[in-house]
Amino acid sequence: MLRLNCLLLLLCAIIYVNAVPKPDELKQHPHEHDSANVKHFDGDTHNTQYDHEAFLGEDEAKEFDQLPPEESKRRLGVIVDRIDDNKDGLVDLSELKRWIEYTKRRYIDEDVARIWKQHNPNNNDTIDWESYRKNVYGFMEGMTKEELEHEENGISYQGMLKKDRRRWGVADQNLDDALTKEEFTAFLHPEEHKTMQDIVLMETLEDIDKNKDGKVSVDEYIGDLYRASEPSEVEPEWVVSERESFSKFRDLDGDGFLNREEVRAWVVPKDFDHAESESKHLIFEADQDGDEKLTKDEILDKYDIFVGSQATDFGEALARHDEF
Repeated sequence: MLRLNCLLLLLCAIIYVNAVPKPDELKQHPHEHDSANVKHFDGDTHNTQYDHEAFLGEDEAKEFDQLPPEESKRRLGVIVDRIDDNKDGLVDLSELKRWIEYTKRRYIDEDVARIWKQHNPNNNDTIDWESYRKNVYGFMEGMTKEELEHEENGISYQGMLKKDRRRWGVADQNLDDALTKEEFTAFLHPEEHKTMQDIVLMETLEDIDKNKDGKVSVDEYIGDLYRASEPSEVEPEWVVSERESFSKFRDLDGDGFLNREEVRAWVVPKDFDHAESESKHLIFEADQDGDEKLTKDEILDKYDIFVGSQATDFGEALARHDEF
Protein backbone atom coordinates (compact mmCIF):
# COMPACT_ATOMS: atom_id res chain seq x y z
CA MET A 1 0.00 0.00 0.00
CA LEU A 2 2.87 2.38 0.75
CA ARG A 3 4.27 1.75 -2.74
CA LEU A 4 0.86 2.45 -4.23
CA ASN A 5 0.43 5.70 -2.32
CA CYS A 6 3.90 6.98 -3.21
CA LEU A 7 3.60 6.09 -6.89
CA LEU A 8 0.18 7.67 -7.12
CA LEU A 9 1.41 10.95 -5.71
CA LEU A 10 4.41 10.86 -8.04
CA LEU A 11 2.29 10.17 -11.09
CA CYS A 12 -0.16 12.92 -10.29
CA ALA A 13 2.68 15.40 -9.99
CA ILE A 14 4.00 14.38 -13.42
CA ILE A 15 0.79 13.93 -15.36
CA TYR A 16 -1.55 16.53 -14.03
CA VAL A 17 -1.22 20.25 -13.72
CA ASN A 18 -1.81 19.87 -9.98
CA ALA A 19 -0.89 17.26 -7.41
CA VAL A 20 -3.79 15.30 -5.94
CA PRO A 21 -5.42 17.65 -3.41
CA LYS A 22 -5.47 16.87 0.28
CA PRO A 23 -8.98 16.50 1.76
CA ASP A 24 -8.92 19.93 3.39
CA GLU A 25 -7.49 21.82 0.40
CA LEU A 26 -9.65 24.29 -1.48
CA LYS A 27 -9.79 24.25 -5.24
CA GLN A 28 -11.76 25.85 -8.02
CA HIS A 29 -11.49 23.00 -10.48
CA PRO A 30 -8.91 20.27 -10.95
CA HIS A 31 -7.14 21.38 -14.11
CA GLU A 32 -5.88 24.81 -13.23
CA HIS A 33 -2.63 25.91 -11.62
CA ASP A 34 -2.12 26.35 -7.92
CA SER A 35 -2.79 30.06 -8.15
CA ALA A 36 -6.27 29.26 -9.40
CA ASN A 37 -6.82 26.29 -7.15
CA VAL A 38 -6.30 28.46 -4.11
CA LYS A 39 -9.52 30.27 -3.28
CA HIS A 40 -9.05 34.03 -3.60
CA PHE A 41 -11.41 34.86 -0.75
CA ASP A 42 -12.66 32.64 2.06
CA GLY A 43 -15.60 34.72 3.18
CA ASP A 44 -14.06 37.98 4.38
CA THR A 45 -10.55 36.52 4.55
CA HIS A 46 -8.25 37.48 1.68
CA ASN A 47 -5.87 34.74 0.61
CA THR A 48 -2.74 36.57 -0.54
CA GLN A 49 -1.10 33.40 -1.92
CA TYR A 50 -3.50 33.67 -4.87
CA ASP A 51 -2.10 37.12 -5.66
CA HIS A 52 1.51 36.03 -5.10
CA GLU A 53 1.32 33.27 -7.71
CA ALA A 54 -0.61 35.38 -10.22
CA PHE A 55 1.86 38.26 -9.91
CA LEU A 56 5.14 36.32 -9.67
CA GLY A 57 4.39 32.94 -11.18
CA GLU A 58 4.27 29.77 -9.12
CA ASP A 59 8.00 29.09 -8.80
CA GLU A 60 8.94 32.70 -8.05
CA ALA A 61 6.16 32.93 -5.45
CA LYS A 62 7.55 29.94 -3.60
CA GLU A 63 11.01 31.52 -3.58
CA PHE A 64 9.78 34.93 -2.43
CA ASP A 65 7.84 33.31 0.41
CA GLN A 66 11.18 32.18 1.86
CA LEU A 67 12.73 35.64 1.91
CA PRO A 68 13.04 38.21 4.72
CA PRO A 69 10.90 41.34 4.17
CA GLU A 70 13.89 43.52 3.23
CA GLU A 71 15.00 41.19 0.45
CA SER A 72 11.44 40.72 -0.75
CA LYS A 73 11.06 44.48 -1.08
CA ARG A 74 14.39 44.85 -2.85
CA ARG A 75 13.54 42.21 -5.43
CA LEU A 76 10.02 43.55 -5.80
CA GLY A 77 11.48 46.98 -6.58
CA VAL A 78 13.51 45.47 -9.42
CA ILE A 79 10.38 43.79 -10.79
CA VAL A 80 8.37 47.03 -10.58
CA ASP A 81 10.98 48.76 -12.74
CA ARG A 82 10.58 46.01 -15.33
CA ILE A 83 6.79 46.25 -15.29
CA ASP A 84 6.89 50.01 -15.87
CA ASP A 85 7.34 49.78 -19.64
CA ASN A 86 7.15 53.50 -20.41
CA LYS A 87 9.35 54.43 -17.43
CA ASP A 88 6.98 57.11 -16.18
CA GLY A 89 7.26 55.91 -12.59
CA LEU A 90 3.74 54.50 -12.57
CA VAL A 91 2.32 51.02 -13.15
CA ASP A 92 -1.04 51.18 -14.89
CA LEU A 93 -3.61 48.46 -15.60
CA SER A 94 -2.24 47.53 -19.02
CA GLU A 95 1.34 47.22 -17.76
CA LEU A 96 0.31 45.09 -14.78
CA LYS A 97 -1.88 42.90 -16.99
CA ARG A 98 0.97 42.31 -19.45
CA TRP A 99 3.24 41.32 -16.58
CA ILE A 100 0.76 38.80 -15.15
CA GLU A 101 0.23 37.33 -18.60
CA TYR A 102 4.01 37.08 -19.00
CA THR A 103 4.52 35.26 -15.69
CA LYS A 104 1.77 32.80 -16.52
CA ARG A 105 3.17 32.13 -19.98
CA ARG A 106 6.68 31.77 -18.58
CA TYR A 107 5.56 29.12 -16.11
CA ILE A 108 3.75 27.14 -18.81
CA ASP A 109 6.66 27.35 -21.25
CA GLU A 110 9.19 26.24 -18.63
CA ASP A 111 6.93 23.45 -17.39
CA VAL A 112 6.34 22.12 -20.90
CA ALA A 113 10.02 22.37 -21.82
CA ARG A 114 11.00 20.37 -18.74
CA ILE A 115 8.47 17.58 -19.28
CA TRP A 116 9.03 17.56 -23.06
CA LYS A 117 12.72 16.91 -22.44
CA GLN A 118 11.93 14.11 -19.99
CA HIS A 119 9.84 12.26 -22.55
CA ASN A 120 11.77 13.33 -25.62
CA PRO A 121 15.51 13.53 -24.79
CA ASN A 122 16.43 13.50 -28.49
CA ASN A 123 14.14 16.47 -29.14
CA ASN A 124 12.22 14.80 -31.94
CA ASP A 125 9.39 16.71 -33.58
CA THR A 126 6.75 14.65 -31.76
CA ILE A 127 6.14 12.30 -28.85
CA ASP A 128 3.99 9.29 -29.73
CA TRP A 129 1.36 7.95 -27.36
CA GLU A 130 2.90 4.50 -26.92
CA SER A 131 6.21 6.01 -25.88
CA TYR A 132 4.49 8.33 -23.42
CA ARG A 133 2.35 5.51 -22.04
CA LYS A 134 5.36 3.27 -21.43
CA ASN A 135 7.31 6.09 -19.75
CA VAL A 136 4.49 7.08 -17.43
CA TYR A 137 2.39 3.94 -17.01
CA GLY A 138 4.79 1.12 -17.85
CA PHE A 139 5.03 0.08 -14.20
CA MET A 140 1.32 -0.88 -14.29
CA GLU A 141 2.14 -4.06 -16.18
CA GLY A 142 3.51 -5.56 -12.97
CA MET A 143 0.59 -4.58 -10.73
CA THR A 144 -2.40 -6.59 -9.57
CA LYS A 145 -5.95 -5.76 -10.59
CA GLU A 146 -6.63 -4.60 -7.04
CA GLU A 147 -3.69 -2.20 -7.12
CA LEU A 148 -4.70 -0.87 -10.53
CA GLU A 149 -8.27 -0.19 -9.44
CA HIS A 150 -7.48 1.10 -5.95
CA GLU A 151 -8.49 4.76 -5.57
CA GLU A 152 -6.81 7.57 -3.68
CA ASN A 153 -8.95 10.72 -3.50
CA GLY A 154 -11.19 9.20 -6.15
CA ILE A 155 -8.33 8.55 -8.61
CA SER A 156 -7.06 5.14 -9.70
CA TYR A 157 -4.23 4.19 -12.03
CA GLN A 158 -6.72 2.83 -14.52
CA GLY A 159 -8.72 6.04 -14.32
CA MET A 160 -5.64 8.19 -14.78
CA LEU A 161 -4.57 6.23 -17.84
CA LYS A 162 -8.06 6.47 -19.32
CA LYS A 163 -8.20 10.23 -18.75
CA ASP A 164 -4.75 10.78 -20.21
CA ARG A 165 -5.60 8.70 -23.28
CA ARG A 166 -8.76 10.67 -23.90
CA ARG A 167 -7.07 14.02 -23.32
CA TRP A 168 -4.21 12.98 -25.61
CA GLY A 169 -6.73 12.23 -28.38
CA VAL A 170 -8.29 15.68 -28.08
CA ALA A 171 -4.90 17.43 -28.11
CA ASP A 172 -3.84 15.41 -31.17
CA GLN A 173 -5.18 17.79 -33.80
CA ASN A 174 -3.79 15.98 -36.86
CA LEU A 175 -4.84 12.53 -35.56
CA ASP A 176 -1.44 10.86 -35.96
CA ASP A 177 -1.41 9.68 -32.31
CA ALA A 178 1.71 11.74 -31.69
CA LEU A 179 1.91 15.23 -30.22
CA THR A 180 3.97 18.15 -31.42
CA LYS A 181 5.28 20.46 -28.73
CA GLU A 182 2.31 22.76 -29.27
CA GLU A 183 -0.11 19.84 -28.97
CA PHE A 184 1.79 18.56 -25.94
CA THR A 185 1.32 21.97 -24.33
CA ALA A 186 -2.43 21.64 -24.83
CA PHE A 187 -2.29 18.17 -23.31
CA LEU A 188 -0.44 19.35 -20.19
CA HIS A 189 -2.27 22.68 -19.80
CA PRO A 190 -5.73 22.19 -21.33
CA GLU A 191 -7.19 25.15 -19.45
CA GLU A 192 -5.15 27.46 -21.69
CA HIS A 193 -6.53 26.17 -25.02
CA LYS A 194 -10.00 26.76 -26.43
CA THR A 195 -9.85 23.47 -28.31
CA MET A 196 -9.51 21.72 -24.94
CA GLN A 197 -12.39 23.40 -23.14
CA ASP A 198 -14.75 20.47 -23.62
CA ILE A 199 -12.26 18.03 -22.10
CA VAL A 200 -11.68 20.35 -19.15
CA LEU A 201 -15.45 20.50 -18.67
CA MET A 202 -15.79 16.73 -18.96
CA GLU A 203 -12.99 16.00 -16.50
CA THR A 204 -14.37 18.54 -14.04
CA LEU A 205 -17.82 16.99 -14.18
CA GLU A 206 -16.37 13.53 -13.66
CA ASP A 207 -14.41 14.68 -10.63
CA ILE A 208 -17.23 16.62 -8.95
CA ASP A 209 -20.26 14.52 -9.92
CA LYS A 210 -19.76 11.83 -7.27
CA ASN A 211 -23.01 9.94 -7.89
CA LYS A 212 -22.48 10.01 -11.67
CA ASP A 213 -25.96 11.30 -12.53
CA GLY A 214 -24.62 13.83 -15.04
CA LYS A 215 -25.29 16.90 -12.92
CA VAL A 216 -23.84 18.65 -9.87
CA SER A 217 -25.86 19.01 -6.68
CA VAL A 218 -25.19 21.75 -4.17
CA ASP A 219 -23.51 19.23 -1.84
CA GLU A 220 -21.22 18.05 -4.64
CA TYR A 221 -20.46 21.67 -5.47
CA ILE A 222 -19.60 22.48 -1.86
CA GLY A 223 -17.66 19.22 -1.56
CA ASP A 224 -15.34 20.42 -4.31
CA LEU A 225 -14.58 23.58 -2.33
CA TYR A 226 -14.71 22.48 1.30
CA ARG A 227 -14.59 19.28 3.31
CA ALA A 228 -15.33 19.27 7.01
CA SER A 229 -12.76 17.65 9.27
CA GLU A 230 -15.58 15.92 11.18
CA PRO A 231 -19.34 15.45 10.55
CA SER A 232 -20.40 17.73 13.41
CA GLU A 233 -18.26 20.65 12.24
CA VAL A 234 -20.24 23.86 11.68
CA GLU A 235 -19.75 25.23 8.18
CA PRO A 236 -17.80 28.51 7.97
CA GLU A 237 -19.66 31.59 6.82
CA TRP A 238 -17.97 31.57 3.44
CA VAL A 239 -19.34 28.06 2.80
CA VAL A 240 -22.84 29.23 3.68
CA SER A 241 -22.25 32.11 1.26
CA GLU A 242 -21.15 29.66 -1.43
CA ARG A 243 -24.37 27.70 -0.99
CA GLU A 244 -26.28 30.93 -1.61
CA SER A 245 -24.12 31.69 -4.64
CA PHE A 246 -24.92 28.23 -6.01
CA SER A 247 -28.64 29.01 -5.88
CA LYS A 248 -28.45 32.64 -7.01
CA PHE A 249 -25.67 32.64 -9.61
CA ARG A 250 -24.64 29.08 -10.60
CA ASP A 251 -27.98 27.28 -10.86
CA LEU A 252 -29.38 29.41 -13.65
CA ASP A 253 -32.56 27.39 -14.25
CA GLY A 254 -33.30 26.98 -10.55
CA ASP A 255 -33.71 23.20 -10.58
CA GLY A 256 -31.30 22.62 -7.70
CA PHE A 257 -28.51 21.21 -9.88
CA LEU A 258 -25.83 22.41 -12.28
CA ASN A 259 -26.23 20.90 -15.70
CA ARG A 260 -23.41 20.65 -18.24
CA GLU A 261 -23.83 24.19 -19.56
CA GLU A 262 -24.12 25.68 -16.07
CA VAL A 263 -20.90 23.91 -15.10
CA ARG A 264 -19.31 25.27 -18.29
CA ALA A 265 -20.30 28.82 -17.30
CA TRP A 266 -18.62 28.23 -13.94
CA VAL A 267 -15.46 26.43 -15.08
CA VAL A 268 -14.73 28.08 -18.44
CA PRO A 269 -16.69 31.36 -18.36
CA LYS A 270 -16.93 33.28 -21.60
CA ASP A 271 -15.05 36.55 -21.96
CA PHE A 272 -13.41 36.29 -18.52
CA ASP A 273 -9.94 37.78 -18.48
CA HIS A 274 -8.08 36.39 -15.47
CA ALA A 275 -5.05 38.68 -15.89
CA GLU A 276 -7.19 41.81 -16.11
CA SER A 277 -9.33 40.79 -13.15
CA GLU A 278 -6.28 40.11 -11.00
CA SER A 279 -4.64 43.36 -12.13
CA LYS A 280 -7.70 45.36 -11.13
CA HIS A 281 -7.76 43.63 -7.77
CA LEU A 282 -4.09 44.39 -7.06
CA ILE A 283 -4.53 48.04 -8.04
CA PHE A 284 -7.58 48.30 -5.80
CA GLU A 285 -5.63 46.84 -2.87
CA ALA A 286 -2.54 49.05 -3.27
CA ASP A 287 -3.77 52.32 -4.84
CA GLN A 288 -3.63 54.77 -1.95
CA ASP A 289 -4.38 58.00 -3.83
CA GLY A 290 -7.19 56.63 -6.01
CA ASP A 291 -5.63 57.48 -9.39
CA GLU A 292 -5.93 53.84 -10.57
CA LYS A 293 -2.18 53.66 -11.06
CA LEU A 294 0.52 52.40 -8.73
CA THR A 295 3.76 54.10 -7.77
CA LYS A 296 6.69 51.98 -6.65
CA ASP A 297 6.15 53.23 -3.10
CA GLU A 298 2.50 52.13 -3.16
CA ILE A 299 3.50 48.66 -4.34
CA LEU A 300 6.33 48.33 -1.83
CA ASP A 301 4.05 49.52 0.95
CA LYS A 302 1.76 46.58 0.14
CA TYR A 303 4.58 44.18 -0.69
CA ASP A 304 2.95 41.38 1.32
CA ILE A 305 0.04 41.35 -1.15
CA PHE A 306 2.37 41.08 -4.13
CA VAL A 307 5.08 38.74 -2.86
CA GLY A 308 4.54 37.79 0.77
CA SER A 309 7.09 36.89 3.38
CA GLN A 310 5.59 34.03 5.34
CA ALA A 311 8.73 32.05 6.14
CA THR A 312 11.31 34.51 7.36
CA ASP A 313 12.85 31.99 9.75
CA PHE A 314 13.23 29.07 7.37
CA GLY A 315 16.96 29.52 6.81
CA GLU A 316 18.91 30.96 3.93
CA ALA A 317 17.11 32.44 0.93
CA LEU A 318 17.09 30.52 -2.29
CA ALA A 319 19.72 31.27 -4.93
CA ARG A 320 19.26 34.64 -6.55
CA HIS A 321 18.16 34.84 -10.14
CA ASP A 322 20.17 36.81 -12.70
CA GLU A 323 17.60 39.62 -12.84
CA PHE A 324 18.08 40.28 -9.13
